Amino acid sequence: MRVAAVETGPVVRGTIRREVTVSGVVEPIRTVGVNAQIGGAVLSVNVEEGSEVQPGMVLARLDDREIAAQVASAEANFRVAEANFQRAERLRERQVITSAEYDRDRAAYEAAQAQLEQLRTRLEYATVRAPVAGVVTKKLVEAGDIVAPQTRLFEIAEVSTMVVRVRVSELDVVHLKVGDAATVTLDAFPGRPLHGRIRRIFPAADPTTRLVPVEVAIEGADASIARPGFLARVTLTLEERQGVTLVPATAIVGSAGSEAVFMVEDGKAVRRSIRVGLISEGRVEVLSGLEPGDTVVVAGGNVLREGVTVRVVNRAAVGGDTPGRPVGADVTSGAGTATQPDEAASTTTPGEERRAPGS
Repeated sequence: MRVAAVETGPVVRGTIRREVTVSGVVEPIRTVGVNAQIGGAVLSVNVEEGSEVQPGMVLARLDDREIAAQVASAEANFRVAEANFQRAERLRERQVITSAEYDRDRAAYEAAQAQLEQLRTRLEYATVRAPVAGVVTKKLVEAGDIVAPQTRLFEIAEVSTMVVRVRVSELDVVHLKVGDAATVTLDAFPGRPLHGRIRRIFPAADPTTRLVPVEVAIEGADASIARPGFLARVTLTLEERQGVTLVPATAIVGSAGSEAVFMVEDGKAVRRSIRVGLISEGRVEVLSGLEPGDTVVVAGGNVLREGVTVRVVNRAAVGGDTPGRPVGADVTSGAGTATQPDEAASTTTPGEERRAPGS
């Protein structure tokens, strides 16, 4: 009679997660362009690519001599208009001038004031300041350049928060929500996973690819590691179930919908039908048919038939590792860690049969 050699392992209780990993490019949460508000020659540039800036910090200065002269002229006109208006107020109180003359002087005063404020604002535009805190990613001018109004001078990226925009299948995105944790791995730092969270999920899928954009934010100290343009791989947890019954995927035999495992009873192979759930990282969730503490065949089951004589040859018996870890050890499935099973399971050694307690 043919004897089949198999390996066995315990059924354990633990946590299983279904995850998806998608790639994207690291980007700053916001990039602000700084344009010239007036035309003229660039007198000085105070920053370069990589410079950290704060709101109000001077980035560059433009030639303001012409505008400064216009401001001086407007100030003189304003003083004259102000004096005329004050005199008109006094004369009106004495009813010396008509209402029309009074309105004329008041309008001249308000026009001179508005023109002065306008020129003073233009004079301030000659000093280019940072609108936000961040890092200069582009410097597009040098001292001596002549720029026109609305010419792009700098680009500043807010790097306190970095984002990775990935595209997720419509079948998976329904399991995600804003605020869920995500693990981000950079190709530049493969051994240093970063902590992220889902910042927003776009409301519509691409009609061609059926993929939905999902934006993952990286904040705090991790944001200083991720640089714009780095390639990132984002792992998202779609489902997580705790305290479930788990077996190695190698123990499953049969086709989808008719899964089963083999167990060893009195030296014979016994096929037991089961119902499975999530599958992740070489572990399978068993919904029914097994209990934690049972022992199943984890290697060699694909050639077994019901009733075949088997010989258990576990690698643990010769100092190696077995696919089914001893009961009581932590078992990881996906990214989760399984707890200890409810009851101990015995593993037979070569040449022995498993006997029921008391026999």
